[in-house]
Amino acid sequence: MPAPAHQIDVPTLEYYLAASARSPVALRMVLGNLLRTLRKAAGIEAEAAGDFIHGSEAKISRMERAQVACKHDDVMSLLTLYGVFDDNIRGHFAEMVRISRQPGWWHRFEGVLPDWCGKLIGLQEAASVIRTYEVQLVPGLLQTPAYTEALVRQAYPQASQEEIDYRVVLRKLRQNVLAREEAPRLWALLDEAVLHRPMGGEQILREQLRHLVTMAQLDHVTIQIAPFNRPGSIAAGFPITHLRFDEGLELPDVVYLEQLQAAEYLDKQEETQRYRRVLDGLAHASLTPKESVDFLNDLLD
Repeated sequence: MPAPAHQIDVPTLEYYLAASARSPVALRMVLGNLLRTLRKAAGIEAEAAGDFIHGSEAKISRMERAQVACKHDDVMSLLTLYGVFDDNIRGHFAEMVRISRQPGWWHRFEGVLPDWCGKLIGLQEAASVIRTYEVQLVPGLLQTPAYTEALVRQAYPQASQEEIDYRVVLRKLRQNVLAREEAPRLWALLDEAVLHRPMGGEQILREQLRHLVTMAQLDHVTIQIAPFNRPGSIAAGFPITHLRFDEGLELPDVVYLEQLQAAEYLDKQEETQRYRRVLDGLAHASLTPKESVDFLNDLLD
């Protein structure tokens, strides 16, 4: 949880603004946590807070869980209710509201981006560690453009070339998160089956494998292969993405589970810890990062 109410000062708020500036989604989570902290410190129930802003307990819950973007007037009214009158602090809250309501860069791809996927991009932009496990496909952040195009063609057989190109550009832009300064740490676990599925043909797959070898050389990228001959590496039969954030933001871990036409975001500690243990077990049972690079090179040879 964020700092207690008496510690929510201007420097703290400035840190939150700077640390989550890349992601309105993350700032929305920070803002929701702050409002929950202030409400509880003031000893006010969610129902009473909802009544105060002519809303409901459910609205307060959605605001605090970052399921909706907070409105300026609602936040200012809640700060008054919670006893926050300092103009400087209220001004920083207003700035947090303004930024958290801005669309992320990915919103211009709304025509091809599922509604439930935008939140993942925003969380990845703010994450300090991204752990991902894949059983069928190369993780999106590690795909080559040719691999992505082949995947899009298979997933959307009726799509025009323009739409296909648009989706490939979107994927490429998402990968920029790994190229920036202070990039997140990416830890990717790949089932061996991923490496044998010739998406787009053998040549595209070979280029993709070479790209994995190249990416694995980066200090902030770790790749591990879960081979067929290690039964302990079959702890999950579906993709898992686990995100952690800068400790200073004090945001809960988030687990992303993607389905065919929807996705689930888990942030309760008991849930995220369970998936973290699964990923830890998979990593322990998989090849080491060095062994994994050797494995990839052997496949290429």
